Amino acid sequence: MDRLPDRVAQALAATGISFPTRNMYHSIVARAAEILLALHEADRLLAAYQRPAASKTKVVARPGVGFGATEAPRGLLWHRYEIDGQGRIQTARIVPPTSQNQARIEQDLRLSLEEYGLEHSDAELRMRCEMVIRNYDPCISCATHFLDLRVQRN
Repeated sequence: MDRLPDRVAQALAATGISFPTRNMYHSIVARAAEILLALHEADRLLAAYQRPAASKTKVVARPGVGFGATEAPRGLLWHRYEIDGQGRIQTARIVPPTSQNQARIEQDLRLSLEEYGLEHSDAELRMRCEMVIRNYDPCISCATHFLDLRVQRN
């Protein structure tokens, strides 16, 4: 927190949550702090903005490999591209945060349901699972039928 702007550090301190934390639901507070930090940084950049002489730079296509990582709301998004001499993408690999978090999501699902108790109704268990999954990836439930819950009771 010592590297955060005062305004962001104060807002985060006001939550009463001490980071790092093992509570997976605190991630929403961390995301809110990240958004506030991004707004703070955008304001700083805009205040110092100077219009460049040209709006674009001429690029000559050449073969090569490029890679990088960008911060996304759900975590780190990795990219790797291979380009031919005409500037066409030959191969691309994108590794989204959800796939990186898959093992942890499954572990938290198991632990959460064990703590909650399997005696609840299927609807209650589904809601609990969806809460855990959306905590990691709030977009996944809108993109696909993401949860196939099957409960076997004796």
